[in-house]
Amino acid sequence: MGGYLSADEWEVLRLSLKIAFWSVAGSLPPALLVAYVLARLRFPGKSLFDALVHLPLVLPPVVIGYFLLLLLGRHGPLGAFLEAHFDIVLAFRWTGAAVACAVMGFPLMVRAIRLSLENIDEKLEAAARTLGANRVRVLATITLPLALPGIITGVLLSFARSLGEFGATITFVSNIPGETRTLPLAIYTYTQVPNGDANALRLSLLAVLLSVAALFISEVLARRATRRLKGRDAEG
Repeated sequence: MGGYLSADEWEVLRLSLKIAFWSVAGSLPPALLVAYVLARLRFPGKSLFDALVHLPLVLPPVVIGYFLLLLLGRHGPLGAFLEAHFDIVLAFRWTGAAVACAVMGFPLMVRAIRLSLENIDEKLEAAARTLGANRVRVLATITLPLALPGIITGVLLSFARSLGEFGATITFVSNIPGETRTLPLAIYTYTQVPNGDANALRLSLLAVLLSVAALFISEVLARRATRRLKGRDAEG
């Protein structure tokens, strides 16, 4: 692959993987919490909360990016606060691209984890609590291990979604070479310049390979986790 990609294209790939990694790492803890709340708790307004969580799936990505710019831009309420107190600037930075990707991939991660949690027999958790385990220990030793296939699926689906994110990213952080130009943005750029078709094609094929690899790995790891859990049940 090194003989086919230019230095600029390698930089695009490196930046895309970096942004996708941090978007997933940052969104996993809140996704676990939200998925648990939706799967286990009952409260007024749950349907509305569920709709808000999944809103990025149905809204145009450009709208999400525009709202992020209004909120987290240097003149936005949260963006100005972060810059004034913590010297953190997200707009037009790679960190902002990671935030945009995290927002767009968040519903996919939550949904996969939630479905996995809903398939867990709550009697197992109840039995552990009757034996003296507190909620945190039950969560760490029973709930999360049993939900592992869904967690793996959610993480890799979100990772693949981050690699393909375009609209929210370009709206919030623009298309800056070496800073925010990820694979989709680079492909778009090459289609707009003379003699850029070959570069666009190479990066498009690379994007397809990365997405297929992420989905394949997700399926393999989820199946292995499921078989391992079934094996433990059989031994028990």
